[in-house]
Amino acid sequence: MISLTTERLLLRRPTEDDIDPLAAMDADPEVMRYIGDGSASPFDRDRAAAVIARAQREWDERGFGMLSVVVRDTHQFAGWVALTVPAFLPEILPAVEIGWRLSRRHWGAGLATEAAGALLRYGLIDRGLDRVVSVRHVDNHRSKRVMDKIGMRFGFDAVVPATGRPAAVHEITRAEYVRDHDGSAERPHV
Repeated sequence: MISLTTERLLLRRPTEDDIDPLAAMDADPEVMRYIGDGSASPFDRDRAAAVIARAQREWDERGFGMLSVVVRDTHQFAGWVALTVPAFLPEILPAVEIGWRLSRRHWGAGLATEAAGALLRYGLIDRGLDRVVSVRHVDNHRSKRVMDKIGMRFGFDAVVPATGRPAAVHEITRAEYVRDHDGSAERPHV
């Protein structure tokens, strides 16, 4: 059972207790602005439960997947961070993507960077992934800032086939990560 702790966060496998806060977060049109086709299609409890179930299967099958992001001081669900296979963008496969989503009340505090940085390290160092990508809508500047802060570099532009929306693919290799962190990166507690 994987869990990572950082200075302010607990990253743990999702549980059924996360269904309602996940559904509430994904029902926020501003949170979902750059996701899928950008329409605020309603995310309900059933859809959130399916996301949690899929995340649990991914951990069992692949040894990586989605982790719930919980604020340590308050035990409040803040969102999620994940390592997953980006099947929605076949041109970059085989690949493992890092992604994140936080509820709006947790934006602007550096939590996405903290969570993504810990999971990126876990994927590249502890799981031995050779390369991790991250895909964002070209207008999602918040996600670009997180990608920059965790050391990812712009790779190329793409178009998501299912939606026709423009995307930017960022990436980092294990060799780049090791070179840039030179052993000094704070290791999250596993």
